[in-house]
Amino acid sequence: MTTKGHISQFIEKYYLHFNAAALVDAAKGYEAQLNSGSKMLVSLAGAMSTAELGKIFAEMIRQDKVQIVSCTGANLEEDIMNLVAHSHYKRVPNYRDLTPQDEWDLLEKGLNRVTDTCIPEEEAFRRIQEHIVKIWKDAEAKGERYLPHEYMYKLLLSGVLEEHYEIDLKDSWMYAAAEKNLPIVCPGWEDSTMGNIFASYVLKGELQASTMKSGIEYMTFLANWYTVNSKNGIGFFQIGGGIAGDFPICVVPMLYQDMERTDTPFWSYFCQISDSTTSYGSYSGAVPNEKITWGKLDINTPKFIIESDATIVAPLIFAYLLDM
Repeated sequence: MTTKGHISQFIEKYYLHFNAAALVDAAKGYEAQLNSGSKMLVSLAGAMSTAELGKIFAEMIRQDKVQIVSCTGANLEEDIMNLVAHSHYKRVPNYRDLTPQDEWDLLEKGLNRVTDTCIPEEEAFRRIQEHIVKIWKDAEAKGERYLPHEYMYKLLLSGVLEEHYEIDLKDSWMYAAAEKNLPIVCPGWEDSTMGNIFASYVLKGELQASTMKSGIEYMTFLANWYTVNSKNGIGFFQIGGGIAGDFPICVVPMLYQDMERTDTPFWSYFCQISDSTTSYGSYSGAVPNEKITWGKLDINTPKFIIESDATIVAPLIFAYLLDM
């Protein structure tokens, strides 16, 4: 049996109650799923890529601790932005004190703020745009169509960005995913920066909307993937809320109820790291048991909810799974 490292031993010794205990329970439940032969979906909402989760999530991918990812368009692209423009990012520790004028000044400098971190427009957005547009247009010229993440994989594996790398490549979760051709579902991609840029080229008549495969095609892809891979169970590890989690979890009731495939297994594990609350009717803050009523989780599905900051919790759980 693999010996756990110092981080794992620390949380087992000191994380004994409340959200701390839920963190340990969820990590052990995740590990039990993998040990039993189940697969795991990890969903990424929020700005986890800009939070540099890739430093540890990339290793999770390399060590086969995650078999499919669902993420927002922002997380899909912001990991690559960090890869090629890291030194141009600006941290703003006093972001709570900024005035509207301070925010305007950041805009005029081409710095788009995500909480305490500003993404540099010229070095991040435009550097990627220059190359991804060529890939989109090349596909269209050949009559080919791909999903948003498949274009990003082509971009990374082509090597055209290598001269711009500003972090260790092993810290990019998207590059680790591209190397493995890891399945990704990216619902609502259109609202991301690259999604907006693609739409602008459609409006200008330089690209056809159909060159980019749609959200419905993501859902049908996921349905087929789930059907093939769920024999020993598929767990659901959700970081944050929103569409990155809502979209993929619905594939089970869709297959069971709408496709009438009544042998479709429920998700075999569920964990959500969230600071949302249920009192406003939010799905993101709903306790896992509510998902039973929607045909997503079984009565006996191991369920965990950690009401805390994902930037603190997720790296600790991943460290436990990596025996750190």
